[in-house]
Amino acid sequence: MNMDRYFRITVFLFFAISFFTFGWLSHTAYTPIHKIKAPSILDNIKANKYLNVVLLNSPSTYYIGSDEPKGFEYDLLKAYAKYLGVDLNITSANTTKEAIELSKNPDIHITSASLAKTPLREKNFNFGPSYFEVQEQVVCYRGMLWNGVFPRNIEDLAGLKIVVGEETSYNETIELLKSDGFDINATYTSEYSTEELLAKVASNEIDCTIADSNIYALNQRYFPKIALAFSISNREQLAWVLAPNSKELEADMYSWLNGFNQSGEMARLKDHYYSFAFFFDYYDTKMFYERIKTRLPEYKNYFQEYGDKYNISWSILAAQSYQESHWNPKAKSYTGVRGLMMLTQTTAAHIGVKDLLDPKQSIEGGAKHLNEMIKLVSPEVEGEDRLKFALAAYNIGMGHIFDAQILTQNMGLNKNVWNDLKKALPLLEQKKYYKTLKHGYARGSEPVKYVDSIYDYRDILQKSNDELLLNKQEVKK
Repeated sequence: MNMDRYFRITVFLFFAISFFTFGWLSHTAYTPIHKIKAPSILDNIKANKYLNVVLLNSPSTYYIGSDEPKGFEYDLLKAYAKYLGVDLNITSANTTKEAIELSKNPDIHITSASLAKTPLREKNFNFGPSYFEVQEQVVCYRGMLWNGVFPRNIEDLAGLKIVVGEETSYNETIELLKSDGFDINATYTSEYSTEELLAKVASNEIDCTIADSNIYALNQRYFPKIALAFSISNREQLAWVLAPNSKELEADMYSWLNGFNQSGEMARLKDHYYSFAFFFDYYDTKMFYERIKTRLPEYKNYFQEYGDKYNISWSILAAQSYQESHWNPKAKSYTGVRGLMMLTQTTAAHIGVKDLLDPKQSIEGGAKHLNEMIKLVSPEVEGEDRLKFALAAYNIGMGHIFDAQILTQNMGLNKNVWNDLKKALPLLEQKKYYKTLKHGYARGSEPVKYVDSIYDYRDILQKSNDELLLNKQEVKK
């Protein structure tokens, strides 16, 4: 009887222990699989509908234009935010050092300040994908060319007054060169941005500074008295600084940027901000600044009046007029076109201009003619590309634009995008191409330069106008 009781107890304990062990093992195996994952930074961005970014306030990154925010990096971030289906929440910084300090705020997702991926920075920051390639360039006062002290290499920097931003890649470059034994008298400042230092070079307050090639390209037209001395670094990659522990955000950004590049949107964005920079001419730009003061005031009201009437930016009309006539109301070309907007007799008769030399009639006629060109552009062409197509047609004729669209399509490119059309336009000068087209030969490279120059002048006008408004506000205060 005792043995029977002992046996029953033993069996009971065996099953009890077995069930306990099975339950414990099941729980152990089950828990990790079903453990609730904490939301990632990307999840939070999508849930809250906000992308919190720090943006450096500068022409190459982000600034408030005469009508809306602008800047290459701003537009790039705006495109990414649109892709995510969220709004941009912008915190503005005035210097690179300030942007880096703001990036440490735990609420900030992305910091965009034209930051190069240097070895030192990569140790301290979490960088996202690269979106632009630049070189650091020594930029000096143009007047030094005439007194024989303009630097041509690193050794020539000895004895010159050089100032660069503190905690910038330029700061790092100089320190590396000094450690290699080069004599460079440089000071570092957190008070001024790179653009402000370029202004100080232009006014001869300092001899030189260092700027990335894209920043120099954008600012040389605003500061005609600066000049490129030489490149002081190898190619560097610009990238955004991302919040720590944001692997999902980084992966998502790589995927988006790859698609943005493949779609041609990146090329169009770079073309919008930088294509004109390669047509910079020091003497032409210097003269343009002088004529903004001496000639433009006489006609500015007309540009504004007829810009409003025909829904065209006054600065585009004024820039186009300068490209056409340098704001000379009596201008005349060898082909017979005349006046501020250089209209032909045929066009003038069509749009009702009786006196080509009358500034008011010429500007209204030019605005009306450009408006007609905009309406004739293919309906598939959208946004600012419509205006660029129309400006090119003003220069070369709409028939040739239609021909160029055919060539663009034959090249496997998008015939409704300016950045693709401008690749095909110069082919109108080659017989093997134009002989198959309805409108034949044309000097197709001219409208490409024409449009780029107009946008160059337009940007200078807008900057000058913004500064004038700012000065008036300061006087009122």
